[in-house]
Amino acid sequence: MSQFSIKPLTDEPGIRNALSELLIETVASGGSVSFMHPLAPEDADAFWRDSLSAAARSERVVLGAFDGNDLIGTVTLQLKLPPNQPHRAEIAKMMTRVARRGRGVATALMRAAEQLAIAHGRTLLVLDTAEEDGAAPLYERLGFQLTGLIPDYALKPHGGLTGTLIYWKRIGAAAAA
Repeated sequence: MSQFSIKPLTDEPGIRNALSELLIETVASGGSVSFMHPLAPEDADAFWRDSLSAAARSERVVLGAFDGNDLIGTVTLQLKLPPNQPHRAEIAKMMTRVARRGRGVATALMRAAEQLAIAHGRTLLVLDTAEEDGAAPLYERLGFQLTGLIPDYALKPHGGLTGTLIYWKRIGAAAAA
């Protein structure tokens, strides 16, 4: 396995394009990340423009995993939540290039996101993943606890309904208690 680095992303030339390509590839391969196939490049670009803008306002952190200059994965840590939830963060848009799956990229991204959440004073992480073809085994290996299943939660990228699995994990001081 080649080495890769992880860093927070900003709206720089090429970054949004690489993120858009990754999102389009993920949706085309059946990844349930809120979009339908085929995903138009301009729609992917608009999503990442908004997401990176929110990151610039410190409402979230978009992490990228790189092999050299190539973006091979991403995950978003959502920090801006309602006023009664300052202790938690949400994990969203975990994606790894199809050719790079199974090589530790997603695990490294999740660990980096958890450390960032702790650094931001968060003690609880939550996430959801598709019941079919989602990343449940990864999240469970990383210590996330399954809360339950919501059936028929969303459309799969190529059509048909899938349920979503809701997960949580205590982190930082809460995990030590």
